[in-house]
Amino acid sequence: MKASIITKFGPPEVLQVKEVEKPIPKENEVLIKVKAATVTLYDCWGRAATGPPGFGFLIKLSSGLGKPKKPILGTEFAGEIEVVGKNVNLFKKGDPVFGFTGDSLGTNAEYVCMAEDGALAIKPSNMTYEEAAAIPYGGLTALYFLRKGNIQSGQKVLIFGASGGVGTFAVQLAKYFGAEVDGVCSTPKTELVKSLGAHKVFDYTKEDFTKSGEIYDLILDTIAKSPFSASKRMLKEEGYYVFTTFGLGRAFRVLSSKQAISGLLEEKAEDLIFLKELIEAGKIKAVIDKRYPLEQAAEAHRYVESGQKKGQVILTLDHL
Repeated sequence: MKASIITKFGPPEVLQVKEVEKPIPKENEVLIKVKAATVTLYDCWGRAATGPPGFGFLIKLSSGLGKPKKPILGTEFAGEIEVVGKNVNLFKKGDPVFGFTGDSLGTNAEYVCMAEDGALAIKPSNMTYEEAAAIPYGGLTALYFLRKGNIQSGQKVLIFGASGGVGTFAVQLAKYFGAEVDGVCSTPKTELVKSLGAHKVFDYTKEDFTKSGEIYDLILDTIAKSPFSASKRMLKEEGYYVFTTFGLGRAFRVLSSKQAISGLLEEKAEDLIFLKELIEAGKIKAVIDKRYPLEQAAEAHRYVESGQKKGQVILTLDHL
């Protein structure tokens, strides 16, 4: 099968599309022919062995000190089940599915194996494979951390980084949960965030949102770049400041603050199914910025790292 692989860490140019061995599913796994996958900042960190400030060494240690332990990147996908292991009961051959492999990676390839009890579900019926591939990481992350912040109907919520892969889902999900949602992003992305249901959108290149006078029940920072002390002053006394990611320097401030919350994403099939049902009901949608064929994975990485991305960047494999 064809796959986008890395044999060493470095810039986007280290990515190569090569023929590699097709995976064989275990008895509790399914083999999926991938129709579409994504490139996220997480993938770029894995390729370059970098990460949030201060965590680069840990990323390198987990990814492989000499060469990459997992040469095929990618965590989310949509495709069709081609083979089912003999102990699989939840899926059958031909099922259209979407899912999230997490630390197992491997989705930037023609085929990937997943355990039937992993973060895997039937694809939303009203979505293309490309749209479905854009759901798992951003949708699961936004859902998990909004719940950690105890989101409730009637609250005021601020999403920092509202135009990204996680932020676009966070805006929509917070609105679905009955909150009044404001967003923070840059000039080219404000109209997108408004279109997703944000009440107010602060353009951080033109105004200091921390001086707006607004007070929030929940602030969700999806990119770890909100000013910590000034943002905390915008919270109600019982409010929460939630981080989906953060650098080492900020980690100490998060750990020492009673209002600050973070954690590790718990990817669950039941949450994917919940997102699927919302999508089919027309409550949330995927935001796709650009599409690249698998052969242009390096260009996709370059674009993601440019900071221009809105929503998700898709790798298409249907042509292979």
